[in-house]
Amino acid sequence: MLPQTQSLSPHLSSIIHTIKPSISLFKPLIKTQFTSSRTKSTNPCLQFSVKPIKCSVSVVLEPANMGLEEKDNKPIAAEVSRTIVELSSVGTLSGFNQESWPLGIGVRFAVDNEGAPVLCLNDSTKSLFSDLKCSLNVQLKQCELHTPQCTIQGRIQKPDDRMVLKRLCSVWEKRFGEKVDEDLIYVIAVERVLQIEDFADDGVWVTSSEYKLANPDPLRDFAEKIVDEINAHSMEDVHRFCNIYVDTDFQVSDAKMVWVDRLGFDMRIRTLQNDVFEVRIPFPREVADEKGVKSSFNCMSQLAWEVEKNYHIPDFEKVNRLKKISSKGL
Repeated sequence: MLPQTQSLSPHLSSIIHTIKPSISLFKPLIKTQFTSSRTKSTNPCLQFSVKPIKCSVSVVLEPANMGLEEKDNKPIAAEVSRTIVELSSVGTLSGFNQESWPLGIGVRFAVDNEGAPVLCLNDSTKSLFSDLKCSLNVQLKQCELHTPQCTIQGRIQKPDDRMVLKRLCSVWEKRFGEKVDEDLIYVIAVERVLQIEDFADDGVWVTSSEYKLANPDPLRDFAEKIVDEINAHSMEDVHRFCNIYVDTDFQVSDAKMVWVDRLGFDMRIRTLQNDVFEVRIPFPREVADEKGVKSSFNCMSQLAWEVEKNYHIPDFEKVNRLKKISSKGL
């Protein structure tokens, strides 16, 4: 699991919402990348804190009781599992064969509106397994640095309702762009899910009801694009985040953003000694769309620059727990 963080969000949020978004502070957002200006502000309230000017700087949502893991500002395991499954289309279907040996085969799958995997299985594939109990392991590579995964345990079922079959065929066609015979469509009735943050990490069990009620992350469809843009065009800001928002006792030689979700983003940091750490930095407020991510990132970048240049005195607590990953480079 990712490291625990202290209460950065409330303090950071209160600071960000006192900053006046004038031309001297922010450049217009470019559609394909994140930008923020780095010039000294002439606004006296930023230099001397005479009086704060309240304003709106981000299209975001107030934190809601949506099953947040308060201790590390991360979505709960059920939401992470739903996100992994929604973003994937290939997994490993496992069960026992006729000789009672465990067997796993690669399969394609679609997903219904409750997160249940939809399979296309012919008679030859079904004959490989001795019963309908199965598991489906699904992995999601993030920036080639982090691989969260989930394993769904359940039973392979054939829907009896003709309308349900037609709907599942439509789900399959939408996912893969091809029509499928109704006789080949099956669904895995989810009984429980094991969610693992990365290789060698401990897993978290999720119940069937928790999994079905959870929502996949709203940023999932463009999270990878955002991460690529930031790593390509905003590395100075990424490094500054490590110095301003993370409490470290070492010098950072390299850093990359790994993933972003509605509550914050994950980073990997390399030291001069080539040790690698993972850290979670929360957003000041929950975001719901790409515009909200860009606005929050630019506000955090501007605040970090103000603190670095001693134009602003920080009054937030830094993220103070890092998870050591390895002694290899990024």
